[in-house]
Amino acid sequence: MPRTIHASIAAMLMLLASASAVSATPKCLRDIKPYKLAGDTMEWSMTIAPGADCIQGLRWSTMQIYKVELTEKPKSGEIALVGPGFRYFAKPDFSGTDKFTLLVVGKNRHDEGSSMVEITVTRSKPPLLVSDANGPE
Repeated sequence: MPRTIHASIAAMLMLLASASAVSATPKCLRDIKPYKLAGDTMEWSMTIAPGADCIQGLRWSTMQIYKVELTEKPKSGEIALVGPGFRYFAKPDFSGTDKFTLLVVGKNRHDEGSSMVEITVTRSKPPLLVSDANGPE
């Protein structure tokens, strides 16, 4: 019995260690509306800090995704297509806005089709420090 407890504790510690190593920005996408794979185009927004990354899946509950293609590359970051999703990496000197477009091809319920997803990226504002709020000393 103690051996099982030790194994469980070790497995839990490994899971926690791997989860804390992820550096993706939580909830970096906003205003996400589902696409329909019916020739539609959706506009999504992302807020991200310079040097950070954002991971997002593209599958909705009733869909099968056959392929995802990058049709417009970002200029202020890098993108990696990962299965039915993507990972966007903002350059360390990122400022202003960036944009990229994905083509998603698949099946929604019984109908095959495609959608375009245009993602506009803006730089997140750094947190306000207490010393900044009081003005220069």
